[in-house]
Amino acid sequence: MTGLELAVVALVVSIASCLQGAIGFGVALLSAPVIALFDPTLLPGSLILVVTGLTALGVLRDRAAVDVKDAGWAVAGQVPGTVAGALLVAALSARTLALVLASTVLLSVCGWRPRPRPAAVVVAGAASGLLGTATSIGGPPMALVWHGSSRARMRGTMSAFFLVGAVMALVALTVVGSIDRRTVLFAAALLPAMVLGFAVSGAVNARINRRIVRQVGLVASALGAVLVLLRAL
Repeated sequence: MTGLELAVVALVVSIASCLQGAIGFGVALLSAPVIALFDPTLLPGSLILVVTGLTALGVLRDRAAVDVKDAGWAVAGQVPGTVAGALLVAALSARTLALVLASTVLLSVCGWRPRPRPAAVVVAGAASGLLGTATSIGGPPMALVWHGSSRARMRGTMSAFFLVGAVMALVALTVVGSIDRRTVLFAAALLPAMVLGFAVSGAVNARINRRIVRQVGLVASALGAVLVLLRAL
């Protein structure tokens, strides 16, 4: 990856981190298609490392609003989903993973709104674990079941859930050999951009319309996914 490409990715990660800090998800949804355009072999490991740091910051900021019970139901489904996702990463080629990633983004734009009952939360947790480990994009399933929560509760609960999931995903990907020195160095290079984006989210959070920001993020993600599909095909 050239210096210019890295700068573009860092800018996108910073904006995406601000988006996630504001609505509870979005960093992988927006960043993954851009990284896949330049070097899909860096996914999902590098972005999951970034997500780990970002969600840790989110939990610290919104810890008082975390719904532990709901997060627990989600994690119950997340465990088998994470294992399945790691097996997919080990079995599929970078090109195939790019296609799966792009398809995941496009499907998330057309999501439905299930009620946040325990069964639905467990299923969403399983889907999030699988997709998050295989493509780094685990946010949409949880956003669908928790969309009716308050801003702070949604951000805090999703951050807690994603932090647990990110740690599990990193362990699973390490076991299957998908985390290497190159992946770690790339994630480290994106760390300042992530921290900056999260810091900005704290300043603008009270001034934004969450629905509009979410729609803008989904549209941008969809455009990136289309580009990934065109390149992979």
